[in-house]
Amino acid sequence: MNKAFTKESDSADDDDGDGPSLPALPAGTRNYMTPGGYARLRAEFMQLIDVERPKMVETVSWAAKNGDRSENGDYLYGKKRLREIDRRLRFLTKRLDIAEVVDPSAHHGSEQIFFGATVTYATAKGDEKTITIKGIDESDSLAGEVSWISPIARTLLKARVGDELNLVTPVGVEKIEVVEVSYPAPLAT
Repeated sequence: MNKAFTKESDSADDDDGDGPSLPALPAGTRNYMTPGGYARLRAEFMQLIDVERPKMVETVSWAAKNGDRSENGDYLYGKKRLREIDRRLRFLTKRLDIAEVVDPSAHHGSEQIFFGATVTYATAKGDEKTITIKGIDESDSLAGEVSWISPIARTLLKARVGDELNLVTPVGVEKIEVVEVSYPAPLAT
């Protein structure tokens, strides 16, 4: 069949999995975020909606006027990129709508571990590790940030300095001890 008479489908590219995939929120939980994480997602949303999407629409419109669309690289790439932008906008809209912004500085000076804490813990081998507990959409493991639903965060939440905990890992149970807990200082008003 001639390609000109086939229907172009957006659904084929909706689940191609080439973009970063974030874990789904556990049922019945909230989408906790720090104020900084919320601001970054909001800025990305505004950049996509105000700058990137209009620019891509303009490119696709220009490319469509150039004739044969089946061999027009600008048109084909532009349509694909528009679908990617729209998919990301839908995702950001859903996550920002259900976001619950939690300011970790409210716990400044506390020794108990809550969302937003930076925690140093020691393993049974004597190694010390420092992590910061953040939201699902903002955590970056390369920067020492873990999601609040991760096994280490769930083990640490509500513990205090000096507590010994059992961390369940794929290779067994590991003993850890909370060494230090800190929170960002509240902003002066």
